[in-house]
Amino acid sequence: MAQPAGLLYSKEHEWLKVEGDTATVGITDYAQNSLGDIVFVELPRIGAALKQHANIGVVESVKAVSDLFTPAGGEVVEVNAALEADPALVNRDAFGDGWLYKIKIDASSMPDALLGPDDYEKLVATS
Repeated sequence: MAQPAGLLYSKEHEWLKVEGDTATVGITDYAQNSLGDIVFVELPRIGAALKQHANIGVVESVKAVSDLFTPAGGEVVEVNAALEADPALVNRDAFGDGWLYKIKIDASSMPDALLGPDDYEKLVATS
């Protein structure tokens, strides 16, 4: 499956869409498919200061619990409140309505070591 253009990807299977100094973060379609039916998502709180690559929550499915890592550092400015009532949004639309949170990116912590769509596709092809 081709990865959406305009996004950056982490090796931990999170995606990042940067718009100015704000970024939307979610997990990839590969990640949600590997997890199976998602039943709970623990998100960071609004106002939390996140350090790049830090463990910031969990995604729980009927198969497993998986840690969430932030692909960029910054301050959480919004969380996807719809996931509280319907965590399966991540399964149905990982790159759209199933986004997790938004951060104001810390200028001193710009995303590094993230992959473009083609490189991420190569990563999951070998998994």
